[in-house]
Amino acid sequence: MDDPPGLIPPHGGYRKLRSFQAAQLVYDLTVAFCDRFIDRRSRTHDQMVQAARSGVQNIAEGSMASATSRKTELKLTGVARASLEELLLDYEDFLRQRGLARWPKDSTGAIELRKFFLSDQSDESDRSDKKAACTLANSGPEEAANALICLVNQASFLLHKQLQYLEGKFLSEGGFSERLYRQRRLRRDGS
Repeated sequence: MDDPPGLIPPHGGYRKLRSFQAAQLVYDLTVAFCDRFIDRRSRTHDQMVQAARSGVQNIAEGSMASATSRKTELKLTGVARASLEELLLDYEDFLRQRGLARWPKDSTGAIELRKFFLSDQSDESDRSDKKAACTLANSGPEEAANALICLVNQASFLLHKQLQYLEGKFLSEGGFSERLYRQRRLRRDGS
């Protein structure tokens, strides 16, 4: 008989998640964007940076919590996505309040940015996507905000897919309490 899987399953590994990489890129670029285009003393500056940071941090925290609570992992991944939605609204407000154009979803700029981002399946040692995207921080406010809207949408899409995967995994494997019960029963029945 095979040994049952351990009580504490493998967890973490969030740095390899494309959702984490996308959210981290959004965070880095949001800091640069806010420093350039939003008064540092304004509440909006702080809120945008914090929303972007929350996206990154909640992915990491959820991934680490997954060892003992899939429910917490699902919740924190959802919080990460909600934080990015808040950030998305801030970028849309930025464009609207300044009378700047928002790229349609099928615009050349939006399509090129999505293709670029999706085509880079590099590992953590290759920072080409970050270097190229950071050049957007040197563009004008309209282009930078639209590029960040595209990146936020991409990160949100990846988190949506991640949530679907986590939901399926929870439904098929259960959570920590169920593993505790199975392990206790196996031990009790085996002795």
